[in-house]
Amino acid sequence: MPQAYIVDALRTPTGKRKGALAHVHAIDLGAHVLKALVARNAIPADEYDDVIFGCVDTIGSQAGDIARTSWLAAGLAMNVPGTTIDRQCGSSQQALHFAAQAVMSGTQDVIAVGGVQTMTQIPISSAMLAGQPLGFSDPFSGSKGWQARFGNQPVNQFYAAQRIADHWQLSRQQMEAYALESHRRALQAQADGRFAAQIVPCEGLVDDETPRHTSLAKMAELEPVSAEFPSITAAVSSQTCDASAALLVVSEAALKRYNLTPRARIHHVSVLGDDPIWHLTAPIAATRAALKKTGLRMDEIDVVEINEAFASVVMAWARELDYDPARTNPNGGAIALGHPLGASGARLMTSLLHQLEHSGGRYGLQTMCEGGGQANVTIIERL
Repeated sequence: MPQAYIVDALRTPTGKRKGALAHVHAIDLGAHVLKALVARNAIPADEYDDVIFGCVDTIGSQAGDIARTSWLAAGLAMNVPGTTIDRQCGSSQQALHFAAQAVMSGTQDVIAVGGVQTMTQIPISSAMLAGQPLGFSDPFSGSKGWQARFGNQPVNQFYAAQRIADHWQLSRQQMEAYALESHRRALQAQADGRFAAQIVPCEGLVDDETPRHTSLAKMAELEPVSAEFPSITAAVSSQTCDASAALLVVSEAALKRYNLTPRARIHHVSVLGDDPIWHLTAPIAATRAALKKTGLRMDEIDVVEINEAFASVVMAWARELDYDPARTNPNGGAIALGHPLGASGARLMTSLLHQLEHSGGRYGLQTMCEGGGQANVTIIERL
């Protein structure tokens, strides 16, 4: 079977909500990483086969097929098409999967993959699906089919995060300790310069704005998001932010044609659905399914990047998979680095690749919970 390779991976810094990137048009934010990706690699822009971007809420500045418009705004070749996909929080991870599948099928050779989200300009509803914009009605209201199957059970990320905490007996204090460690790791990675190679400065912003010098005492002072969810506060939740990320995925033929050095081989791609009411637990079943499919064991996975939508999500996953916390999000996760919905999958893969190169590990696994009770899993092999 033809193989798909990652040649490059980069991202903007994560700009905190209303921070340094808040004023940047979403198209320009996407264009920034695409322009850098093309400039860094010896492939003429007009020889790219496609641009596949993830973006959640393709409205406002994110409307109009932002994969295509970002490529054009970057001043790149008009003959290159683009498509934008929405698998909720896993959108740009799914973009990577589609690119890998196109290469493995032999139908394409060079694909720019990534995602973009400007959450300052297009905020989401705190109670609905990850991609439900403020001011829009409940998407399930009035659906006879949905009501017949699920009744009035809440499809609510905070409800799900609290339900997971209760089921796995994770206290607020335990989750706050986890969150504090996420910030500590991210700040340490910044101090050690481990993000420098993956970040393309944007609008004068060189480092991620989101990691915080906080404490357990400060976290304990925060009010829960609602009385219904007593353990869920802003401290144990991912941060909204503005960011974009991009990767270059190519075939073996392209490696030879352009004399490129591959950094990783895409070993496995899969996606799995789970209970939409639990909403955030799908990474557990999806990881198990991926291991069964590949024949790998968790002790053979050197690094895991799992999206920190909430502390309870990652803590439950790690407990069920019996995986080393030290090798899970070793440079911090979305609690510290932010969760720019449509860009998060590409951001996590960028972090995963760079960490494998830093540590010398062989296999890395990425997964994340997604709206509707879904999860993608990607396994790469460092070369």
